Amino acid sequence: MRTTILEVQKLKNRGERIPMVTAYDYTSAQIADRAGIPLILVGDSLGMVVLGHTSTVPVTLDEMLHHMRAVVRGSQSALVVGDLPFLTYTTTEEAIQSARRAMQEAGVQAVKLEGGAAIAPSIARLVELGIPVMGHIGFTPQSVNQIGTRVQGRAAADAARLINDALAIEAAGAFGLVLELVPAPLASVITQRLRIPTIGIGAGAGCAGQVQVWHDLFGLYSDFLPRHARRYLNLSETITNALTTYANDVREGTFPTAEQSSTMDDATLQAALKLVEQS
Repeated sequence: MRTTILEVQKLKNRGERIPMVTAYDYTSAQIADRAGIPLILVGDSLGMVVLGHTSTVPVTLDEMLHHMRAVVRGSQSALVVGDLPFLTYTTTEEAIQSARRAMQEAGVQAVKLEGGAAIAPSIARLVELGIPVMGHIGFTPQSVNQIGTRVQGRAAADAARLINDALAIEAAGAFGLVLELVPAPLASVITQRLRIPTIGIGAGAGCAGQVQVWHDLFGLYSDFLPRHARRYLNLSETITNALTTYANDVREGTFPTAEQSSTMDDATLQAALKLVEQS
């Protein structure tokens, strides 16, 4: 059975910290599931760490659906949340259609939208239709061309706006809220004022949970490492070394060996060669 939004709320109510990771494919989803991660986000960050774009803006809904389907197939226990990408929820009707595709065609159990009070009406309508929604405020990557990549809410007016955005998103019925690149004291205040869980990324330890990008956690993305990320493994180096060894083995003829090869009865092979000669 998959984690439900009610169970996520119970984790918050019990004061249990909530781990969340991004995943973009079947195998990664399997691994996250085995590790007991209750929430998996199919983030549009795949535009950067998987597709090689410089931001999330170029990612299309069809590309997101492709990766959502893979993650859903790979996971059995986690609640899978799918990002709705740039300009696929500009109106409530468009949000409904994008969320419908994410849930019907890809099978995710929830969707995530970036933005504050301005998108609260769309969130409310999605929730009315039975679609679980996670909000996302602070640094919103889809708005990078407008706001830049920087911490949000440091000025008093900006901090007040984020608090009001958070309250509006909760009032609209969202089951959770991502806080990205928000000053830790402000993120703590928002978390304390909300009933629903906050999931931080670059927002300090005062949030109800944390989310990290798969490729940052394991050192797979070498373009840059965000300050808010902690690299738990350096798989890029490990994989590079393994590939170098593999290439050398191929060049030297030490791979494959009999252990990696199949055998064939010599009489059968000779019979096949005779048939070729006769044809």
